[in-house]
Amino acid sequence: MSKKMPVSKSWHSQSAEDALSQLASTADGLSSQEAEQRLLTNGLNELKEGKHISPLQIILGQFKSLLIWILIAAGVVSGLLGEIVDAIAILAIVVLNAVIGFYQEFNAEKSIAALKKMTAPKAKVQRDGQVTSIAASGIVAGDILVLEAGDLVAADARLLKAASLKCIESALTGESEAVTKQAGNLKQADIPLGDRENMVFMGTSVAAGTGVAVVVATAMETELGRIASLIEEAGAEERTPLEKKLESFGRVLVWAALGIVALLFGLGLLRGTKLLELFMTSVSLAVAAVPEGLPAVVTVALALGVLRMSRRRALVRKLPAVETLGSTTVICTDKTGTLTVGEMTVRALYVADQRYEVTGEGYGPNGEVRFEGRKAEAPHAAPLLELASVLLGCNNAHLVQEGGTWKTIGDPTEGALLAAGLKAGGDRKRIDKELPKQHEFPFDSDRKRSTVIRKMPDGHLRALINGAPDVLLDRCTKLYTNTGVRALTDQDRQSILAQNTAMAGQSLRVLGSAWRDLDSTLPTNITADAVEQDLVFVGLSGMHDPPRQEAKEAIAKCRTAGIRVVMITGDHPNTAMAIAQEIGLASEGDQAVAGVELDKMSNEELRRRVSSISVYARVTAEHKLRIIRALKKANDAVVAMTGDGVNDAPALKGADIGIAMGKAGTEVTKQAADMIITDDNFATIVAAVEQGRGIYANIRKTLQYLLAGNTGELLLMTVCVVIGLPTPLLPIHLLWINLVTDGLPALCLATDPIDPDVMKRRPRLRSARITNRSFLGTMFLTGFLTAGVAFTVYLYVLKTGTPEAARTSAFAVLVFAELLRSFGARSEIKPVWRISLFANVNLMIVVALSFGLQVWSQHNETFARFLKTAYMPFTDCLLLLAVGAIPLFVLEMVKIGWHAWRKRVEHAQPKEN
Repeated sequence: MSKKMPVSKSWHSQSAEDALSQLASTADGLSSQEAEQRLLTNGLNELKEGKHISPLQIILGQFKSLLIWILIAAGVVSGLLGEIVDAIAILAIVVLNAVIGFYQEFNAEKSIAALKKMTAPKAKVQRDGQVTSIAASGIVAGDILVLEAGDLVAADARLLKAASLKCIESALTGESEAVTKQAGNLKQADIPLGDRENMVFMGTSVAAGTGVAVVVATAMETELGRIASLIEEAGAEERTPLEKKLESFGRVLVWAALGIVALLFGLGLLRGTKLLELFMTSVSLAVAAVPEGLPAVVTVALALGVLRMSRRRALVRKLPAVETLGSTTVICTDKTGTLTVGEMTVRALYVADQRYEVTGEGYGPNGEVRFEGRKAEAPHAAPLLELASVLLGCNNAHLVQEGGTWKTIGDPTEGALLAAGLKAGGDRKRIDKELPKQHEFPFDSDRKRSTVIRKMPDGHLRALINGAPDVLLDRCTKLYTNTGVRALTDQDRQSILAQNTAMAGQSLRVLGSAWRDLDSTLPTNITADAVEQDLVFVGLSGMHDPPRQEAKEAIAKCRTAGIRVVMITGDHPNTAMAIAQEIGLASEGDQAVAGVELDKMSNEELRRRVSSISVYARVTAEHKLRIIRALKKANDAVVAMTGDGVNDAPALKGADIGIAMGKAGTEVTKQAADMIITDDNFATIVAAVEQGRGIYANIRKTLQYLLAGNTGELLLMTVCVVIGLPTPLLPIHLLWINLVTDGLPALCLATDPIDPDVMKRRPRLRSARITNRSFLGTMFLTGFLTAGVAFTVYLYVLKTGTPEAARTSAFAVLVFAELLRSFGARSEIKPVWRISLFANVNLMIVVALSFGLQVWSQHNETFARFLKTAYMPFTDCLLLLAVGAIPLFVLEMVKIGWHAWRKRVEHAQPKEN
């Protein structure tokens, strides 16, 4: 039986011969018998499935909140005491809350399952000395993979041979540019994943060329498998800040309600009150203490927030994530495609001693070539066309339009050159038709050039070459100018190199273009080295992945809002820092921290330094997860993480809120995320944060509105029981107030338009309580005022009329006070007359309908029986309406006084010079 294969993280630093020896394999591959034995020992080349979450588990997950169990207990007790209507109403709220939550979260976690879809179903291997196609799950360490363009790599492997081999590794590194591969040795052991040129990895694809490689890792031992393990490790999800705060609030509410009920129950026993009456009073107090509408209001507020965000191209998969996003203090974002366009774009051209600017973004035809700020006119057409002919003629990429978006088929760099050549006046179809391709030398990392030989109209051949400027210039002896071709002088070389340096200084990747005329026929044994000499230098093209125009503004908005933005990318440190400085994310002199430096830091050192680092480059999936965890531990931060590649999925799971890119994002990343941005735009994330903050503010004022109402009810009930008066409100009255009178306006408050100044405030801390001193002060003052007017009315009518009339009056004035107070509850700062009523038309409609229902309940016999109310003249209703306005009036006066005091304090503070 074969022994288990060795696991090594540094296969790239070993020679091909050493790798074959260590794996007990040969260049001809394994025998079928040996492969079968290794398969039995090491297992199938498949990623492990994650735990499947069933719909039943999702349903049960909706009942984790303590507040929900309080409502269930209240409903059960009400049912046992014969209050069937109360019980049904309370339990209906619980069911509604569960249904909404289940609907939003029905898409269960499938991260590992989605990873399996990325692995190759079939692969070509060399066994028994012959190339054969087998199921990818049957590949073992030591197998020899045979790769060609279009293949999905089935396992991690060390290259033995590579011919113009390029791989797309965006799923692992996040960078879309094809990586050139070679079979040589790499001496360093600590090279970042994206720089391991002699390795190919499971789940990546071959863009061009061919290769032969020995498999060094399969299944969960691959880089993709390690990411799958990290997803599982990071997947133990924490509850969101709002969930924790509501849970904490629920516990306080339980003990407060139990304390009051126990105290009054004991007082009743001492007085000799009947046990059944005591139970009914206790139920009434419990109903008064619990805001029955709160779970539904919070759930609906979050669900409507989801709808609002979807209109702004942000799809939320998990309801609580809406509020979490609003409390974000750090946003960790990828560079490519999020802060940048995600497509290589030529920005500058240099030809015939003139530099040109190229406008437009991506691969589309929008844009033009400009000279000194204006569109390049006729005198510039000839040199631009000369350069365009090389850019288009030595190019295998194709541009296609899909769903209104231009994309490149082939190498992204060639796609960018193709787009620039078309803007410069070139015609790809004409070149392919009139200058047919005769031969090609593909780009390789040794030559750093690519060459296409085409037949010119007069019959002679011309070699068109694109490559690294310094290497290309060494092979040039002539220069293209406006007046024709002449000898290349040392001064010309210096000028060209100076332009190359200037473009590189602007973080542009520079390619040079040249041509050479050949005879009409090619020798059969023609070599690249023989062709690529005595060249005519034509020009330079400077390209980069440009920053999104809106990214700079979005980052400035984050800074104003007190949110820190951190770039985490797989790109090179210099490129990452240049983009970071251009968009205002980093300052001059800041340094990017590379993955190899992170490897040398302990977790404690990283935690100490993480607050001062804005750019991380050349990082792996493990690095990203470490950074996220360090940020969460430092300064009590709430961390959002964006990503699109498989390598981002663990960090998305580990963050407080994971944000996946909808366009470029892999299925794995989307499944691991809490939210998906459909336009892959950082500005959309910032807009979603703004929505999240607004939703939190709405939930907070709604909670205050509900709790202030409950406080008033509880105070009224408690005072009357303590002094020995009959119960002022029956359970049905309290339930009506909590579910209809308070519940419906609360829903409208939860959907109030977002305050435009919400992004000018500092983010709240993770540890900040939702019920702070200001919140509690307003709540108790409001409760005292509403209880005061209701008690006064109840006492007056009780002395002059029947207990039924007194209850009806107390019930009515409490309802009127609550409805009027909903207008003032829309802002903690602005008085009611400074808030447009028409900004929340739904609230006006609900208040008007509730007023009508309340008056109708005192004049309709059936409705009166249901609500247990007595008849009341319309004049009394108007009088009670005026009395009910007292709490609103006092609260608005307090707002004005507080605002005036705050302005005096601000003016009294010494101004800075």
